[in-house]
Amino acid sequence: MLYRYATNAKGKPVKKAVIYTRTEHSINPDKVDPDAKRIITMLRQYEHTAYIVGGAVRDLLVGKTPKDFDIVTDATPMRIKRIFRNARIIGKRFRLVHVIYGPKIFEVCTFRSLEDGTVGNSFGTIDDDAKRRDFTLNALYYDPINEQILDYVGGVKDIADQKINPVIPLRAIFTEDPVRMIRAIKYAAMTGFSLPFLLKQQTKKDAALLRDVSPSRITEELVKIINSGYAAKIVSLALEFNLYIWLQPAATAFIAESLNFKTSYLKRLAALDSNQNPAMRYGERLSYFLHDYVLSLKDWQKEIEEGTPYSELFDWTWKHCRSFVLPMNPVRTELEFAVRFVLNSIGVPLKARRKPKTSVRRHQRRHKTAEKSGTKMES
Repeated sequence: MLYRYATNAKGKPVKKAVIYTRTEHSINPDKVDPDAKRIITMLRQYEHTAYIVGGAVRDLLVGKTPKDFDIVTDATPMRIKRIFRNARIIGKRFRLVHVIYGPKIFEVCTFRSLEDGTVGNSFGTIDDDAKRRDFTLNALYYDPINEQILDYVGGVKDIADQKINPVIPLRAIFTEDPVRMIRAIKYAAMTGFSLPFLLKQQTKKDAALLRDVSPSRITEELVKIINSGYAAKIVSLALEFNLYIWLQPAATAFIAESLNFKTSYLKRLAALDSNQNPAMRYGERLSYFLHDYVLSLKDWQKEIEEGTPYSELFDWTWKHCRSFVLPMNPVRTELEFAVRFVLNSIGVPLKARRKPKTSVRRHQRRHKTAEKSGTKMES
């Protein structure tokens, strides 16, 4: 086992991080995206440091193949853009770079400092960058060239112990960014790791802070939940910790009023989780969140027998569903698709509209870009 040192004010060496070598960790290098490795190699050729960071390292450690590979470096956004012709700078307050390889987008971010707290936008060092991240399992840095993990916060041990421990002090972690509460329960659901008692208590105490989070960020987190494969578990935990009322207040009200609705709603989400067809359209995934609500709106068989025009039924249902999903703000064409999908499934025959040119990937990218223009989120 190796260590990284720095010097203190008196010039004495201080241990900063543990370095796990290839023989000490379980990461399979074949699971690392070759284009992510290519980006890091290129940055180092230009004398910059660079690592894979966050959720990708967490997934690699538990044997999963990451969906996304985020990269962190000491190069500034303008410098990164000059190095990569296939790159674009995004964000206003928090500027980072998307490096594009075909259909893949790699997020390349500059180390951030603690100068303005854990949500500031000043550039800094890797030492500060590690202390800004939300939970220890997301604060690991992987060097795919030398196959080493750099651990400033004990994240490797916490992953081995299956624990979700915060990096940032509890008094500040959620007040500085309430969305971290959503991320905490998401990680618990996706990994099966436990949340410490004090973290649970702080989450319940600070739940109402989510009311001030922008609809674009709420939408981004809900899109991730819908696509996660763990929607039922995440929503169950969100209900337990009083978070879901700020994500889907209308659904939470129905759940509070009816045990049958809650059971059916979560069962529907579990069905979504088991149907992880990568080609499934986002609107179809969204339909699982709407199905039980639409069923409750009318006696649909009676409407059909009485000859109510199908277009009228669709327009009426769409307006109600639009209110039902607030503050979530999905692309209109995807919400329309979801409503049509549900109505068709319960016997209201509506012709499906052609899939719009704006893909789900672009839809998600738009929300991600909007999020990055505000406060940076950890992986």
